[in-house]
Formats: sequence, structure tokens, C-alpha cells
Amino acid sequence: MMAAADATERLRVGSFVFSNDYRNIVMLAKEITTIDAISGGRVELGIGAGWAVPDYRQMGIPYDAPGVRVARLEEAVPLLDRLLREEVVTHQGKHYTLREARILPRPTQQPRPPFMIGGGGARVLRLAARYADIVGFAPSLNASGRPRPRSLTMGGLRERVKRFDRQAAGRDVEKNIWLADAGVSDHARSFSRAAATIAKRSANALLRSPFFLYGTRASLRSLIREWRDELGISYIAIPGQAMDEFAPIVQELRGS
Repeated sequence: MMAAADATERLRVGSFVFSNDYRNIVMLAKEITTIDAISGGRVELGIGAGWAVPDYRQMGIPYDAPGVRVARLEEAVPLLDRLLREEVVTHQGKHYTLREARILPRPTQQPRPPFMIGGGGARVLRLAARYADIVGFAPSLNASGRPRPRSLTMGGLRERVKRFDRQAAGRDVEKNIWLADAGVSDHARSFSRAAATIAKRSANALLRSPFFLYGTRASLRSLIREWRDELGISYIAIPGQAMDEFAPIVQELRGS
């Protein structure tokens, strides 16, 4: 994140998203405020409950039930908010104990850097409605870390966005969507990449999942505008392999 901030002057940098279970929240707060200071106030803190079973296995961390992981996140997010706003924080809770924690340097952005809270389940989105500046919509997962089929559909996303809007009660929260895969068929770097994108587009037409985005430059530009107008989604996370293909679309939509 700091390397990207150092190579640019206006680009905002952030995490999509830190898994709460992998991080010590005091150290995370220190790292974020340090990047915020060095970058001149261009950092966003993205955080979620953690979901990838292989990550937990590799680190030797128990993969607790979803309710337990979300409960830790529900305690961690208000604490991060306090750590970034308050000079000294003491806390005794079920999952965290802090004694006179002090975060230096203090954040450049006031009252704190923006929070992105990402997830797909009802409790995480309810937490985002209270604390997030940016909400990241992702598929909801079962206890084994696999997506629930309904959550992959456009209808499922619409339901969660509408519920989130009611819970946010008028708060100005930017809406983000995470893309598992994406491609631009008429701007691909190679014929094979273009052919694969066209094939994936045909397959995805059956499901119409918003988490897989394929098409021509014109069709994608139109679809992204539809998402913004209907659902208020203005922040889209593009997979790394598709970034160059989407650059002209970003340029065309800029300021529109």
C-alpha cells in the first residue's frame, strides 16, 4: 500500500480487506496511521471477518464458526474506531483486552481514515451500516466458507443493498462490489484472452451474477452505470488480471 502511495500523488490506497482474525488491532491501527501520515492522508482501512479456510490452516489459527468470527469483528471495529479517534484506549471485552493503548502518529485524516467493511452476511452488513464509510458487498458464505447460491445472483445483491440502505438510516456510505473475475472482450491483450472472456460471458448469462463481469467496453460501461443508478454502487474492485483492460472504461466513466 505504501509503495503505491509513494509512486503516486493523488491515488488513494487501501486494503480489500484485511481479515480481522489475522491482525492485532493495535498494531493494525499503528500501521494504518503511519501510512496515512506518510501518504498525506490517502489511506482507507478495509476489514472483514476472515473466511478463507486454507489461510487459517496455514497459519495454525482455528477456523471458528461464522458467529464467533463475526462476533470478534463486531468487537474489533468499534475498538479500531476508538483507537483512531481517541488519544488513549482501555478496553476489557470478550475477545480483546487493551490497556492504555496509544496510537502514534495520529491520523492525518480526521476524525480518522475511512473504514471499508466487507462481507456478505447480515450481521457484517449491519455492522457496516453503523461504522463503515464504504461497504463492500461480497457473496455470503456458509459455515464451510463456500458461497450461498442465492447470494451470487443479482436478485440476492438487490435484496442486501435494499436492507443495508434501511439499516444505514440515511448515513452517506459508499457502495462497493467485489468482482471474482472480469474481462473486456474487445480490449483483451490476446486472442485467447478475448475468446475466454466471450465464453465466460455466455456462461454467466445463465446466472447473471454481479460478481463476474464480462463484455465489450460499451456494454460494460452501460452496465456499470445501471448499477450506479439502480443500487448506488460507485466503487468496483477489479481483479488484477483485468485492470489494464478496464482502464479505458474507468477513463470514460470518470466524472460522469
